[in-house]
Amino acid sequence: MAHTRFKLVSLVTAAALALASCSSTEESTEADNTTAAAETSTLSVEDNHGTVEVPQPATAVAATDNRAFELLDRWGVDLVAAPVALVPFTVSGYKEDESIADMGSHREPNLEALTAAQPDLIINGQRFAQYYDDISTLNPDAAIVELDPRDDEALDRELIRQAEALGEIFGEEEDAAVLVGEFEDALERAKTAYQAISDKTVMAVNVSGGNIGYIAPSVGRTYGPIFDLVGLTPALEVDSASDDHEGDDINVEAIAQSNPDILLVLDRDGGTNTRDEAEYVAAENVISENEALSNVAAIQDDVVYYAPADTYTNENIITYTEILNGLADLFEGAAK
Repeated sequence: MAHTRFKLVSLVTAAALALASCSSTEESTEADNTTAAAETSTLSVEDNHGTVEVPQPATAVAATDNRAFELLDRWGVDLVAAPVALVPFTVSGYKEDESIADMGSHREPNLEALTAAQPDLIINGQRFAQYYDDISTLNPDAAIVELDPRDDEALDRELIRQAEALGEIFGEEEDAAVLVGEFEDALERAKTAYQAISDKTVMAVNVSGGNIGYIAPSVGRTYGPIFDLVGLTPALEVDSASDDHEGDDINVEAIAQSNPDILLVLDRDGGTNTRDEAEYVAAENVISENEALSNVAAIQDDVVYYAPADTYTNENIITYTEILNGLADLFEGAAK
């Protein structure tokens, strides 16, 4: 009987071990499946072209959008490809990273370098927006997200949209919310400060190659939308104004004749590789040394604001926050 009892116990034990092993295998398989599902999950993002399924996490990120570089660098996102010449000089990490495949510039793009880098996510836009179809064709397996400010939408909402979408993609929602809050505070501060001096007229100009161009309210580069956001009173308005990257060709005498109380200046060359060339002349020197502008009220009273040097190749929510706070400082000083 004892021998029989031992055999029964052995059989029960073996069965239990088999069940335990089976259960363990099933649990392991389920865990592996869960891990695999997590590794292949996607996030639905609405961009300028519709809904994009973005891999989570993205393991090979490429970026072409100038507005995105500072944000991605802030969040520690490694890039496999980028048009390095277009990265703002202030985002030195990407400028100096030799592991990034260089896509050239928008004038002579190397889209093959982008494809060779095998990205699974491409943050496209601004100067490379014109190549969206080509990039899509060459990288059929990559998610492409484009968040350029849309012409029919207010710039403040578009800057916020980009920051929030990129924050969600890279798990930085909390910091994106901080950036949005700082931007909204700066905008409100600039609006309030200008309301106290709303009788003063404003002119925006672009300095490029030593020449001064007119930046039109609403449509002009960088400063144009700020006229609408802050409620600035233009010193001069012209027909057929554009968003030309060098400003509109209006003679300096006409600008001087409008006699703006406040002058806003964008140094186009200061935001490009031209700043490293021997013939580069900073916008501050061009403005201060122009005789035609010497008697303008803004110059006489020293109510002139120069955008951050990297603005022309940056222009994201951080850049605009800095500009709006700078304008608030200028307006508050002019009110004293």
